[in-house]
Amino acid sequence: MQTVAQILGQRLYEAGCRHAFGIPGGEVLSVMEGLGQAGLAFTLVKHENAAGFMAEGVFHRDGAPGVLIATLGPGVANAVNAVANALQDRVPLIFLTGCVDEDEAATYTHQVFDHAALLRPITKASLRMSAGAAEALIDKALAIALDDPPGPVHIDVPISVARAVAGRQPGTRRSRPAPSAPAPGPALEQARQWLAQARRPVLLAGVEAVYHQAGHEVAELARTLRIPLITTYKAKGILDERDPFALGGAGLSPRADEVLLPLLREADLILLAGYDPIEMRSGWRNIWSDSARVVEFCATPNTHYMHQARHSFVGNVRAGLQALRHGVSGASTWLPGETEAIKARLRERYRLDEPWGPGAIIDEARRALPEDTLASVDSGAHRILLSQAWQCYEPRALMQSSGLCTMGCSLPLGIGAQLASPGRPVAVFTGDACLEMTLGELATARDAGTPVIVFVFVDASLSLIEIKQRANAQPNLGVDFGGNDFAAVGQALGGYGWRVDSRESLRAAIGQALSADRYSVIACDLPRRAYDGRI
Repeated sequence: MQTVAQILGQRLYEAGCRHAFGIPGGEVLSVMEGLGQAGLAFTLVKHENAAGFMAEGVFHRDGAPGVLIATLGPGVANAVNAVANALQDRVPLIFLTGCVDEDEAATYTHQVFDHAALLRPITKASLRMSAGAAEALIDKALAIALDDPPGPVHIDVPISVARAVAGRQPGTRRSRPAPSAPAPGPALEQARQWLAQARRPVLLAGVEAVYHQAGHEVAELARTLRIPLITTYKAKGILDERDPFALGGAGLSPRADEVLLPLLREADLILLAGYDPIEMRSGWRNIWSDSARVVEFCATPNTHYMHQARHSFVGNVRAGLQALRHGVSGASTWLPGETEAIKARLRERYRLDEPWGPGAIIDEARRALPEDTLASVDSGAHRILLSQAWQCYEPRALMQSSGLCTMGCSLPLGIGAQLASPGRPVAVFTGDACLEMTLGELATARDAGTPVIVFVFVDASLSLIEIKQRANAQPNLGVDFGGNDFAAVGQALGGYGWRVDSRESLRAAIGQALSADRYSVIACDLPRRAYDGRI
């Protein structure tokens, strides 16, 4: 006979989950024990928000839903940001929370509030565990979390229920359907004809193409039919960005938009491969005409109205692209030299060859770090520059919050990725304000034994917001702050730390960090307004 907590652990383990993150409370001890017995390693963090991002970092490496654990009341409230991020960034997350029993809640109010009411707007579902339906509920939660679009599912587990013997419910598991292609018909036939006729087609791929493992199909369209590829930030690397037809990521930089949007407006065919516009700034709303030939392969029906398509095929993106490509020979006139010229224009806008500055940091890091380095980046001006300039050679090699764009994500994302891929280097790129929000997680990196390399862009300002203030002729207010010696803080919390202000000193620090046995903090001092004209 198994307890409910043991059933939770068993089902999560069978779903591929190997890690759980959170902060213990008396209300979740039995749940944690059940997960541990099943083989899930628990990592103690310093804040539940960071735990959610660590769970996401693991998901990006092993593909299984992330697991976040929080005790009742303040633990649940602390996790709200990470849960909202999972919803907007399409991350399957199982959020297990403790709660008091119904009879207790009738008269006991300390730390008690309605978890479901708080979380319902930012989850795909909020469920309450019961002993008699434990198997069905955890299987249901996993199915909902993984179904398109992926996202967070909350399970409230009463204290006594976690310890109770679970009832048996054979046959509750749902087998996931095999990927299905669009049904043959006039719409698909016309899409194939358009592809065969297109001389200046453009391909736009997003996060759904990554989740549906459509990388091969996207690469085939780009390389074989000579179609330039633009990606959202989360789809960077779905085609090795060194390829001449990979134009890189887009979404938040007007300077990149000036180069890329005309390509879409002038294209005689636009193919959308799992393109989810939740990552894009408002400048990407309805960028092509109503008469444009646009063919979309997407996981869910278009209810956002950021764009429209002449033909929209809802289903598995990989199977859809296979069906489109079958038997089609393209007529594209794009040549590698043309796309390389476009890429050169983009590189010129981001000036990585500067003597010192944010571009120099990105340039030196990409040159010095191994090709298989996994990277994460936090929100801010540095993120927009890095997302445009950092080359990805494989999918999921650059992790970030691009739907919610929340601060404080890169360090925990990197720790989670390092736990799931201990043999690969992990680079964490963060602004100084973002790191100040998550300094405690350096101690988590220490205790978890994750030798992440933390690059800090230090300019003592919320640079992106400060740029917007000046652009609006508004006063400098609430964006500047005192500086910290982040290298010393890194050392004080148990890691290594270096302070650099040149390419040479940065290069030396990276060399030492790559051979370090624990995490490293490389604080890169920058002048004020270092991002002017860069993003």
